Amino acid sequence: MTARHLKKNGGDIGLFVKYGFISDEKFYDKAKDFTLLTNTAKQNFTFNEYKEKVAALQTDKDGQEIYIYTNNPSKQDAFIQSANKKGYDVLLMDSPIDTHFISHLEQKLEKISLKRVDADVADKLIKKDDALEHVLTEDQATQVKTIFDKAINKPAYKVELESLNPDELPVTVTMDEFMRRMKDMAAMGGGMGFYGSMPDNYKVVVNGNHKLVSRILQEENADTQAQLAKQAFDLALLSQGLLTGAELTEFVNRSVNLI
Repeated sequence: MTARHLKKNGGDIGLFVKYGFISDEKFYDKAKDFTLLTNTAKQNFTFNEYKEKVAALQTDKDGQEIYIYTNNPSKQDAFIQSANKKGYDVLLMDSPIDTHFISHLEQKLEKISLKRVDADVADKLIKKDDALEHVLTEDQATQVKTIFDKAINKPAYKVELESLNPDELPVTVTMDEFMRRMKDMAAMGGGMGFYGSMPDNYKVVVNGNHKLVSRILQEENADTQAQLAKQAFDLALLSQGLLTGAELTEFVNRSVNLI
């Protein structure tokens, strides 16, 4: 019976293989050649096959191969689509054991690092030398950051201006891969209780090359500038499932007024 036959005919088998992979060194030695990685297109690959598939495009400037994954393809669909537009492949890692499986992969596979697809904007998931140039002057960049800082007014959300593809979203909210992973392990009782008790902190990436940023700069009314910035920020929160309660109601009312 082949590895693909096992994968096709039972997710429980795949879970069992991953558990053995993590918990038993001898099992790992036997299983490493038939353990399969599955991407969001439901394609299965051995470790060697996947390395060959992504090595050319998903190797960063330091020679590290970056495997991108999702643990919730429905919630993270916008991030997956952005990654796919750049030609990146996205792995499906949505089983209860995958937090530990991911860490084990990084220990066992040489020069491999895994990043969740929403850990950063698509242009920054894999660091390259071909960064886009800023279209804003230094003064304009400072002005935009100030506008968003005042509009958001949340200490847990740090605003950063990035030079991204103009077709990407104007604002994206992300959490650092390391911190989020530690919090996931803490939630699973993985001995990371210290991280679990730390407050959530997010990065708010403002795309300095997006036309909305130019529109905000051209707007003379400060209240309108703040409203546009807040709307873009709330849309980013909404895509991450982070907009709830009174803030969601405020967003809906503001959206109606903007129509």
